[in-house]
Amino acid sequence: MARCLTGGRFPAFFSRCPPHKESHTQHAVVQCGTSLSTPKISETEASPAESSAVIQGSGTAPLVHALQSTASQDVSCFHFPGHNRGKAAPSSLSKLIGPGAFLHDLPELPELDDLFSPKGVILDAQERAAQLFGSSKTWFLVNGTTCGIQASVMATCSPGDYLIVPRNCHISVISALVLSGAVPKYIIPEYNSGWDIAGGITPLQVERAVKELEEDGKRVGAVLVTSPTYHGVCSNVEGIVSVCHPRGIPVIVDEAHGAHFRFHDSLPSTAIEQGADMAVQSTHKVLCSLTQSSMLHLVGDLVNVDKVSQCLQVLQSSSPSYLLLSSLDAARDLVSKNANIFDEPLALASETKEHLMIIPGISVLDLPCFASDFPAIDPLRITLTASDLQLSGYEADDILYEGHQIVSELVGTRAVTFAVNLGTRVQDVEKLVQSVKHLSEKYFFTNSSKPLRENIVCDPLDKISMHLTPREAFFTKKRRVRIEDSLGEICGELICPYPPGIPVLIPGELVTHDSLSYLMNVRRQGITISGAADAELNSILVCSL
Repeated sequence: MARCLTGGRFPAFFSRCPPHKESHTQHAVVQCGTSLSTPKISETEASPAESSAVIQGSGTAPLVHALQSTASQDVSCFHFPGHNRGKAAPSSLSKLIGPGAFLHDLPELPELDDLFSPKGVILDAQERAAQLFGSSKTWFLVNGTTCGIQASVMATCSPGDYLIVPRNCHISVISALVLSGAVPKYIIPEYNSGWDIAGGITPLQVERAVKELEEDGKRVGAVLVTSPTYHGVCSNVEGIVSVCHPRGIPVIVDEAHGAHFRFHDSLPSTAIEQGADMAVQSTHKVLCSLTQSSMLHLVGDLVNVDKVSQCLQVLQSSSPSYLLLSSLDAARDLVSKNANIFDEPLALASETKEHLMIIPGISVLDLPCFASDFPAIDPLRITLTASDLQLSGYEADDILYEGHQIVSELVGTRAVTFAVNLGTRVQDVEKLVQSVKHLSEKYFFTNSSKPLRENIVCDPLDKISMHLTPREAFFTKKRRVRIEDSLGEICGELICPYPPGIPVLIPGELVTHDSLSYLMNVRRQGITISGAADAELNSILVCSL
């Protein structure tokens, strides 16, 4: 990536240089040694959506245009929703978001197609997305990546089948286990206690898990991989696929944070490019669709297409928002027309990291932070720690927000993560670097003798004891006990200190001395708890057997 460093005063470091495209060969850190059958969008090549001979006028957004056309009709409406194209919209909300949102908030009228039996503009929009993202089939999701994960697991795992999954999986995977009746085979990801951050999983770990289940005569329904993680750490999906496909095991990738990978040579390879069978992406995270809108991509024949569609119809709303659906179409249209769209964000992120790394007391997360051979970290994720300034992640984040109006994406006990995206401006990254410099200047000497609160490590994850499956635990009667009295009980709820986002206890697991000690420490630290009914963690639900 070309640098625009000019020396002199700081603002010149982020000069507005023209977009620069690297060679079409991916960065050495990114490649997994795969020969890609679905090449990335390049500056000199037309995108699949542009070059399609099947879909005409591919520079358009058919669903967006259909919505515009329908909303512009001069008709008397006797259909839902009740605000009647904005005529009865609540004034407070109309003032907040404008009348246009209500005008285009339409139901499944014939000209707008049917999400669950698409034959018109929705089918057209989904086919364009499939061509652009390199899949054979793409579904638009209005219940977020969560429902895509759930549908993927339900379509591949019958009750009693095993799902091999990293322990730092998203909470949607646990709900998918409840819905499907699948049994989890957890893989413990590499964990860096100095950063309080978990990485990915490796092909060797997956192979070991598969062999253990095969030796026990168990059926593996699927392997699910989280890649990239919230912090941008990518797993070697190609290597995992090479373990699974010879055995007929489909690979599902929770690619919620990697929808943008397809659109620049400097970005990591996508899950589909590496041979995954299904990839679920949060299009709204980086690709500018509306929050809650996602896509599910499928390739190959290991997974039944019709079963996926059936599962999605079970899981998604029967009244899908056309604002969400059209935003997916619009986001696809945006990236298909702009081959260089990620040049500037990547340049800004790269330069920002360079400047942050030379600030005294500040470190930036990179691949050497992990012992495993992970292929890449998303270059648009910037994770820093101020531990050498004797500041926790929470303290650093509070100072940056309250003193400098810097809003981060994710904060942890040791680290703070910032997401650079298509809307990030030069002045934003300049402000971030200047603010972190101020942080360093203020605390480098002030806190030199201050002891940093001891970090929590994930020891309880090394001794997992599952007595019930998540589904069994979900439907079992429960009672509430004081957390101090829960030792030896079977946990009845998901207890996940976040960050680091790794569940300490999942429904059906035994509350051990290690996990209990960990949770008591969590409570003392005041760390946010996700999933527990009692967020203060004074009590937990346990199964009554």
